[in-house]
Amino acid sequence: MDTIVMKFGGSSVADNEKLKIVANKIIDLYNKNNNIVTILSAQGKTTDKLIAEAQELSKNTEDREMDMLLSAGEQISIAKLSILLNEMGYKSISLTGWQAGILTNNTNQNAIIKNIDISRISKEVKDRKIVIIAGFQGYNENLDITTLGRGGSDTSAIAIAAALKAKECYIFSDVDGVYTADPNKIKEAKKIPAISYNEMIEISSEGAKVLHNRCAEIGEKFKIPIITKSTFNNKAGTIITDIIEENTIKSVVKKDVTRVSIVGNGIIRNIDFIKKVIAIIEENKLDMLEFNVSDSKISITFRNVISDSILQKFHNTII
Repeated sequence: MDTIVMKFGGSSVADNEKLKIVANKIIDLYNKNNNIVTILSAQGKTTDKLIAEAQELSKNTEDREMDMLLSAGEQISIAKLSILLNEMGYKSISLTGWQAGILTNNTNQNAIIKNIDISRISKEVKDRKIVIIAGFQGYNENLDITTLGRGGSDTSAIAIAAALKAKECYIFSDVDGVYTADPNKIKEAKKIPAISYNEMIEISSEGAKVLHNRCAEIGEKFKIPIITKSTFNNKAGTIITDIIEENTIKSVVKKDVTRVSIVGNGIIRNIDFIKKVIAIIEENKLDMLEFNVSDSKISITFRNVISDSILQKFHNTII
């Protein structure tokens, strides 16, 4: 029987109605004779709300106490989902980071996972329970709660998938995959059906928010296929593996107001693409400070703000 890891972000579990959607997606895969381990983020904007409330009390909050506070958000999510699944007739159990055996280093607010003792998870899975684990958190050698920083629930999910030797890891959010550009800014952006780990790492490091680059790095190391999908529809998502080798441009990303990156395997060998990029810069009289080319990325820093219309020119010319 295969084990599948499913991670749901904050927008996916924001309220009880959305939790029901999540529960049904879990049940669908569970009923296909899979063992299911689910990782959840805190509901909606819970983490932001807790940070704001703490800062009202002190402008110099201690990292340890912030980890104690922020970890509560994920614990609310996992308990609610477990309550719901048990009510629906599916045996379920919620586990905090320490109950799930996620040992980290001693760094608060941005901890790194050192080891995962899977014995508790494996025991519950063997009993055919749906295991629901708090993302973003673990514990250190002092038995203090730690949190994993930005993208922490993604990291929890793929690390647990690696430890369990899972068949695949699903990352569910409010977007249905990886696109050639931000679809909220570029209407011509297309969904990418498949992408390599290396390309995903580059796209994530340039600011795309579908998947944290640390998650893609762990996936590559342990060869766990990662599938990004939307919680709110049944459309095909994007699969991230190590088998995509074609030399094509995958994505155009604007990391901040003055930097544009173009990502794709073998880009350094594709002179035609590089020439097209330079032509756009010259035609639009853009004041360029840096132009760097690696095997899978062109990164350009400009002196002035780059508008979305310029980003669209890059996208429409190159993709």
